[in-house]
Amino acid sequence: MLAQKYWLPLFLLIVGMPLRADDLNFLKGHVEFEHARDMLPAYLKRSALALLTERELKVAAMSTPQDFAARRTYIRERLIRSIGGLPPKTPLNARTTATIDRDGYRIEKIVFESQPGFFVTANLYLPKSGQAPHPAVLFPLGHESGSKSHSAWQQMLITLARRGYVALAWDPLGQGERLQFYNSYAEDSELGHNRSTTEHTMLGLQTLLVGDNLARYTIWDGIRALDYLLSRPEVDRSRVAVTGNSGGGTHSTYLAALDDRIKVAAPSCYITSWRMMLATIGPQDAEQLMQPFLADGLDYADFIYAAAPKPFLMLSAIRDFFPISGARATFAEAGETLSRLGSNTLSMFEADDGHGYTLPRREAAYAWLGKWLQGKEDKQPEAPVVLESEEQLQVTPSGQVATSLNSETVFSLNLKRLPKREPLLRSDLEERVRNLIGYFRDPRPVKITPYGSVQRNHYRIDKLIYETEPGIFVPALLFVPATANKPLRAIVYLNGKGKAIDAAPNGEIEQLVSAGAIVLSIDPRGMGETAVTEASDGQRYSGYFGDYADSMLAVLQRKTLVGMRATDVSRAVDILAKRSDVDTANIYGVGKGAGAIILLHAATLDSRIRRVVLSHMTLSFESIVRGRIHKESYESVVPGALVSYDLPELAAMMSPRKVWLVDAVNPLGNSVAFEQLRQLYAPLIARTMDPKSFHLVERLAPIDTVYKQLLQ
Repeated sequence: MLAQKYWLPLFLLIVGMPLRADDLNFLKGHVEFEHARDMLPAYLKRSALALLTERELKVAAMSTPQDFAARRTYIRERLIRSIGGLPPKTPLNARTTATIDRDGYRIEKIVFESQPGFFVTANLYLPKSGQAPHPAVLFPLGHESGSKSHSAWQQMLITLARRGYVALAWDPLGQGERLQFYNSYAEDSELGHNRSTTEHTMLGLQTLLVGDNLARYTIWDGIRALDYLLSRPEVDRSRVAVTGNSGGGTHSTYLAALDDRIKVAAPSCYITSWRMMLATIGPQDAEQLMQPFLADGLDYADFIYAAAPKPFLMLSAIRDFFPISGARATFAEAGETLSRLGSNTLSMFEADDGHGYTLPRREAAYAWLGKWLQGKEDKQPEAPVVLESEEQLQVTPSGQVATSLNSETVFSLNLKRLPKREPLLRSDLEERVRNLIGYFRDPRPVKITPYGSVQRNHYRIDKLIYETEPGIFVPALLFVPATANKPLRAIVYLNGKGKAIDAAPNGEIEQLVSAGAIVLSIDPRGMGETAVTEASDGQRYSGYFGDYADSMLAVLQRKTLVGMRATDVSRAVDILAKRSDVDTANIYGVGKGAGAIILLHAATLDSRIRRVVLSHMTLSFESIVRGRIHKESYESVVPGALVSYDLPELAAMMSPRKVWLVDAVNPLGNSVAFEQLRQLYAPLIARTMDPKSFHLVERLAPIDTVYKQLLQ
C-alpha cells in the first residue's frame, strides 16, 4: 500500500495526464468496424468488379467479324493512348561489342539506342547450322536476378539457337546493365534490394504525372529490339515469335498485341484475369498497370483479341502467384469468343509448378514454336547447356550503360516530357481538375452516427462517423467550445497521419478551439483509422510508396485517392454548414502532410472553404518529377496533372480566398528553403493573386501565429 503522502501527487499526476491519441481512435472495439482497414480496398474492388461485369456483357454481345475487328482496333488505340503514345523511330546506332563462340551457336553482344542516347544492352544468339534465313524469337526478360545471365533464360536461348532460331534478349530498364538509379560508389542501385521492381515503381509515378506510363519505355525498347532483330540478314521476317516469363510474359503479351510483325506468341506466367487479381495479389508493377485499363472496359483477354489471329499459347503455372483460375477463365472466355467469330488459334499449357520459365513450359514452348515457325512440333528433350557468367555476357566495359555510355534514363527522358502549360481560364482549369481527380459532390444529406463524447476543460469532443457515399464511412472528431453563444468560425482539420495526432490537450487543435473555432478533424477513406496496414498491402516496397495498391486500383478506374478524399472533405463541410452554431461564411481548412494536398484540391473545387493553411505540403507535383527519388507520394498521384496544372496553380486559384503555405517539403519529406518557395510561388502571385491573400511562412515559424492570422 502506498504511503498516504504519495496519494495526492499520484492522483494529480493521473488526472493531469494528457489523453492519449489512441483514446480518440474509437473504431477499435466496435464489432461493426472490425474490417475498417479493408473499407477502401473493398470499395475499390466492388467498383472494379462492376466495370468487369459491364465489359463481359459487351464481349458476349460481339456477333460478327466486324464487331471483333472494331474491338481489336479499340483495344490497340486504348493501349497506345494509355501509355502516352509511342516515341518516333530514330536511328538505332546498333553495334556489336564482342562475340562469344560456342559449340553449335555464337552470342553477339549488342548495344543499340531505343531512343536517342537511351542505350539498350542485348545478347543475340545465332545458330551455326541450318539454312538461313532462320526463324527468330524475341525474348523479353522477367525480373529475375542476373538479367541476361539468368540460368533459365540462358538455357532456353541456347536451346533455341541450337535448334535453328535466332534469338534476342535485352536488359529491361532497371536491370542488368541498365540500372536507372545507379550509384557508382556503391556499384548498385540507390534503391537497394528488389531493385528492378522498386526502380520501375519509382519511375512509374513520375511518368504518370506527365501523362505517360512506364510501359511507354518498356514497350518501345521491345519494338526497337524487334527492329534490330529484323534488320539481321540471318532472320526470316515472316517467321518471328515472342516469348518470355513474368515481366517477360507481360511484354510478350504487349508486343504480340501491338506489333503485327510478330507472328506467334507464347507468354509465360503472366496472363490471368482481373477478377482473380482483385481477389488475390492486386495491382503489380508500374508497367503492368495501364491507366485507365478497367474504366476503358479491358481485361487480360483483350490482349489476346488484339493479337488475333496470330497463334497464341498461354503458358501457365498451377502454383503461380498469378492466379491459375484467372488464367483458366481468360482462356475459356477468349477461346469461346474467338471460336464464335471463326478465328481460334489460342492454346493453353499448364504445369504443376510455380512461377518461372521451368522445364515443362520451356518444352511446351519449343513444341509451339516448332509447329508454327518450322512446320512441325518440336518434341526433342531439352539438353544441358554450359552457362556463361554475368560478366561474360556483359556488353559494356563497366557493366552499366550509365557509366560506360553516359546513357539517358527514364528519369532524364521524362524530364524532357514535362509539358509547357498555357494559362487557363479559372472555369476551364476547375473542370480539368475535377475530371482528372474524379471529384464529385453528393447532393444527398450526410448520414451521421455518434459514438460518444470526451469532455475537456473548456470544450467537448464528439466522436462520430459520417457516410460520404454508400460503403464509405469517415471517422471524425468534432471539437466544440463550451461557451459558444453565437455562430462560430469552423475548421475542417486534416492531418495525413490521422485525425487524433494533434488532438491532445495543448495540441494544435486545442489552440484553434481555444481561439473560438469549431474543429472537425477527419480521417478520409484509407487514412488514419481506416488506413490499410502494410501486411495487407504487398506493394509498399520498403516504405517508399505508401498505399500503392489502392492508389493504382483507383487509377485503373479513372479515379484517384486525392479526388475521393477531397469528396470526403467536402462532405465534412456539408456537416459544418448544417450546424446552427457555425458561421457558414467562415469555414476554413487546415491540412498537414498528405492531408494538405487533399485539402488544396477540395478547397479549389469547393468555394465554401474560405481560407486554408497548408502545412508540410509537397512543394509541387513537378518536384516529384525533378526530385529523382520520392517517398509516400503515390497516394497523391493525379495522372496527367502536369499537363493542366500543378499545386502552386491550385493555390493561385484560391484567390481572393486566403492561403498560408507553412514549411513546404520536398518529395523526400525534407523542408524546402524559403527562397525556393518564394521563387516558385512569387510569379504566380504576381500574375494571378491578390498578394494579400497568399502567405508563405518560413520554416519553424510558430504555428500558433499562423492560426491567429487564420482566425482574425
